Amino acid sequence: MGLRSIVVMILAIITLLLEIQTCLSAEISRANFPHGFIFGTASSAFQYEGAVKEDGRGPSVWDTFSHTFGKVTDFSNADVAVDQYHRYEEDIQLMKDLGMDAYRFSISWSRIYPNGSGAINQAGIDHYNKFINALLAKGIEPYVTLYHWDLPQALDDKYKGWLSTDIIKDFATYAETCFQKFGDRVKHWITFNEPHTFTTQGYDVGLQAPGRCSILLHLFCRAGNSATEPYIVAHNVLLTHAAVADIYRKKYKNTQGGSLGIAFDVIWYEPATNTKEDIAAAQRAQDFQLGWFLDPLMFGDYPSSMRSRVGNRLPKFSSSEAALVKGSLDFVGINHYTTFYARNNSTNLIGILLHDSIADSGAITLPFNGTKAIAERANSIWLYIVPQSMRTLMNYIKQKYGNPPVFITENGMDDPNNIFISKKDALKDEKRIRYFSGYLSYLQASIKDGCNVKGYFAWSLLDNWEWAAGYSSRFGLYFVDYRDNLKRYPKQSVQWFKNFLKPAK
Repeated sequence: MGLRSIVVMILAIITLLLEIQTCLSAEISRANFPHGFIFGTASSAFQYEGAVKEDGRGPSVWDTFSHTFGKVTDFSNADVAVDQYHRYEEDIQLMKDLGMDAYRFSISWSRIYPNGSGAINQAGIDHYNKFINALLAKGIEPYVTLYHWDLPQALDDKYKGWLSTDIIKDFATYAETCFQKFGDRVKHWITFNEPHTFTTQGYDVGLQAPGRCSILLHLFCRAGNSATEPYIVAHNVLLTHAAVADIYRKKYKNTQGGSLGIAFDVIWYEPATNTKEDIAAAQRAQDFQLGWFLDPLMFGDYPSSMRSRVGNRLPKFSSSEAALVKGSLDFVGINHYTTFYARNNSTNLIGILLHDSIADSGAITLPFNGTKAIAERANSIWLYIVPQSMRTLMNYIKQKYGNPPVFITENGMDDPNNIFISKKDALKDEKRIRYFSGYLSYLQASIKDGCNVKGYFAWSLLDNWEWAAGYSSRFGLYFVDYRDNLKRYPKQSVQWFKNFLKPAK
């Protein structure tokens, strides 16, 4: 390479670095994003609604799990949660005050079908009609998730839920009911929230409902098979999504004009070292996370690394199933919070101990490289703040999957719910402001790279019940006072978002 070429290359690198620095140092705002870009907050029915025994709602597996001793760290349950079932008009006004364009929420399957199938519960239909109408009346667009982990308990009892292909028909009936009742106003549907999470946490390690695993010879879970059940569940989820997408496209899309996607959980994985082994391990970790679900939807089959490492425990798609699954997404939802290191598992110790999907990946993923943390931590033990990975991840999706339309369906961080922290101090959430500013800056940079990102949803509007963490974790822009009638108070991040979302003059 000649001297001139070297100088040109150095100047190009300097220019790029200056552009990035300018982007990140400037106060980012809505004006930095494309016209029509959607901003909203996200939630789920079980974490927000409460009212678990009202108006005909049937129990879900999470009702059962959260009432089982030792499954939730603070021994709480979501019977009341943050009571959005009754307070939705107040909460919609908070969204309006923030300047948000949209609200992502989920419908409780067992409010529509208390037994998972059979007779429709009209009170459930009426509630969500009122809820959707109240959003639209305030100019807030509904983005509706059909399944955010709350499987009707009756279906788990009847045929073990997602372990049976029987669920495909029952879920499709539920989904079609929602299209019929709400599709004239709902234009963005998300069939599943984080299928990888409820597959592995519910059927591999047993830390979430329905709590199935075979780790330590069933000392931890009463039933399950960690070597096979996660793969069966994931396969049935993909077939179910494809069946629902087929129904929507054939019967509703032309008249209703909506679109349909899935929200995937994605930790970004950085190789722990620059060795070939760790670089390959980082890719395998991603294959066994995002690729497990997105590869079949884009390419018609599971990643080759899964096929070779899981063998005959990994189900196969028939040619007709593969054709139905492939291309069944209109958009890709991404729930991205954090980044881990990935290291090649050079021993088989994890495989011997676990014999599950985690061991099958052959990758050890941790937020530490030796004793050094990857970045500053939020409250959750898994959530480290690495904003630049948002840009890296968006470019990865663009390059690997052909630049599909993407919505960031969740992004956020938590503070502890500490009784020794005064409410006044709890409202000072400078770390959350830094988090959002950083991740949104790198998201905007990825759009400048050409990534096809259409919207962003912050997790979450309110502090809420955080699954197995209970009320110990506060993700909200608004502080919820659990000791004083669940009153909502704006944290400093609310004012930051109000400024961020102000329309350009």
